[in-house]
Amino acid sequence: MLIKAIIVIAMLVVVFSLFRSLFFLSTEKDSKKTVNNLQWRIGLSIILFILIIVGIYTGVIEPHGLPTVKPE
Repeated sequence: MLIKAIIVIAMLVVVFSLFRSLFFLSTEKDSKKTVNNLQWRIGLSIILFILIIVGIYTGVIEPHGLPTVKPE
């Protein structure tokens, strides 16, 4: 359950970082803050991807496929 909570928090932080960089892009003349926030977002997205893989590998998260439809 802990890994699921960490994944949700990481997703929220990624979205927050994305909107924060959008704010800096629209208001600031200097793009250094925008680039820094986008770097944080990319790093957090990689960590989120790794957490999802670890969760699937350990069995905490159970992936499911698309439902199968039987042809008539």
